Order: sequence, then C-alpha cells, then structure tokens
Amino acid sequence: MKYGFVMAYGDARDAAELAPIAEEHGWDGFFVWESIWGIDAWVLLGAAAMTTDRIRLGTMLTPLPRRKPWDVAGQVSTVDNLSNGRVILSVGLGVTGEDRFWLFEEDPGRKVRAELMDESLEMLPYLWRDEAFEFSGKHYSARKVADLVPPAPPPPVQQPGVPIWVAGGWPRPKSMRRAALQDGWLPNYAPIVPPGAQPGELTPEHLAEGVAWIRRERAAHGLTMDGYDVVAEGVTRADDTDAADTVRPWAEAGATWWIDADWSSLDQAVVRENAERRLRAGPPRAR
Repeated sequence: MKYGFVMAYGDARDAAELAPIAEEHGWDGFFVWESIWGIDAWVLLGAAAMTTDRIRLGTMLTPLPRRKPWDVAGQVSTVDNLSNGRVILSVGLGVTGEDRFWLFEEDPGRKVRAELMDESLEMLPYLWRDEAFEFSGKHYSARKVADLVPPAPPPPVQQPGVPIWVAGGWPRPKSMRRAALQDGWLPNYAPIVPPGAQPGELTPEHLAEGVAWIRRERAAHGLTMDGYDVVAEGVTRADDTDAADTVRPWAEAGATWWIDADWSSLDQAVVRENAERRLRAGPPRAR
C-alpha cells in the first residue's frame, strides 16, 4: 500500500513548501486539485517537483474532457521531465450539475464528455512520442507534417508513458472498462437506482467486487494486474492513533493506494495549517 495526500487548495508556494514535508514524513504521493478557471495545477506540481526528489506528483483529478489533450500532454510531459519521472495523471469526466464549473460553456452531456475522454486517452500515447502523427476522431484530429518547428514537447521520462488513473463507476461496464484498460482505477459507486433514490457510498465490499471485475477484464485483453493501481480516498486525522484501522479494510479489498483528502475547507490558510499538521503525522500505514 502506498499513501498520498491531496492539498485541497493553495498556490505554488504552498505546494513547494508542503510537498517536501510530505516526502520527509514518509508519504508516497502529493496531489493537487485541478479546477476550471482556478490556480494552475501544473504550475503547482512544477513547483513541488523542484523541492522534492522521491515523492510522486499528480492531480486529483484532471477533468480531461474539458481540456485539449495536446495541452494536457505538454503539461504532463514538462512536469514529468522536471521531476525525473514522478508524475501520475488522474482523469475523470468532470463535475456536472454545478454552475461554478460551467461558467463559460454549456455542459454537452455525459455521453459527449465520455466520447471526448476516450479520444483523449487514445491520443495521449501519440502526443508523448515527440513526433507528428495522424489522428481522425469524432471530436479531435491531427495532421502529420514533415517538420515540427518549434518541436513537440519532449517525451515523458516514464516510458511508454505517464501512468494514467481513470475514474470508473462501479458497476457500470463501459465506465469500468475505460479504467481497466489504463493504469489505475479511481473508484466511484454508480449503481442504477430508481428515480429519487440514493445510491449509497462506496464500501470496501464494492471495491473488492470492482477489483475482481477489472482483473477479469484485463485478462480478457491479455493484461495482468502487475503494476495496476486501485486508489481508495478518505480522511484520517493527524491525532488519530487508530487511523490505520480506517485504511485496513480498503487494503484488504485490493486498494494499492490510500489518498488522504480533506475537502472540508477551501480557505487557503486553513488548508495550509491542516495539511502541514496531517503531513507531519505521517501516513496511516495499515500493517
């Protein structure tokens, strides 16, 4: 089990100062929130890359259908080179139904965003090869030219590419398949329920069912679970001596990462104080 921490809000200076604290106190990953019209997450991660040596860096998460895949590819590759190969790209369809995140455009709907997501995921490996390529999709296309001047961004240090974690709604096969065929699963619980009913929260039992499904799906495509990540997210307190008890059921269900993420405040000063206290206490290791 590896352990990550999400800085729920802050600027590049906060990231540059908090990430080495996380590294010093045994955390394995430092993540930041990527917004629509907000502080640039990749600038934050670039700052964190300059003050750390070991810890993994990433977003939690990038709303890939809201971004141009070539812009994302360039940002990710830049920070992966800056950090000497420590980036993880976490992606999802993006928030729906909240006006704050749709100030400049109309939501095209989940179906279209899913199409954009799939085409972006298909393009990223080409965009990380430092060469022109041809691509023809419903929403995106690329023309192959003889010379790229100025050149494409350098390939990521990590080859064949940066690990991609994908949000997948259990037990929906199409959503789950998208995650299964990448490098990691960010679990959501999304059962089909009657109108007006609440689906409930993700449990370790749901996670275990999803992991078993992913194992079968990857095997059907000739893929193993070696190196595949399953990410559980929650909150533990700095002063909780039994914090590992919160994590243990998720580890037993098949999670390979625990991400501590406290979204209770987006006040920068409060987030900074709470984050530093939690990071210094160290990860809630489930032994």
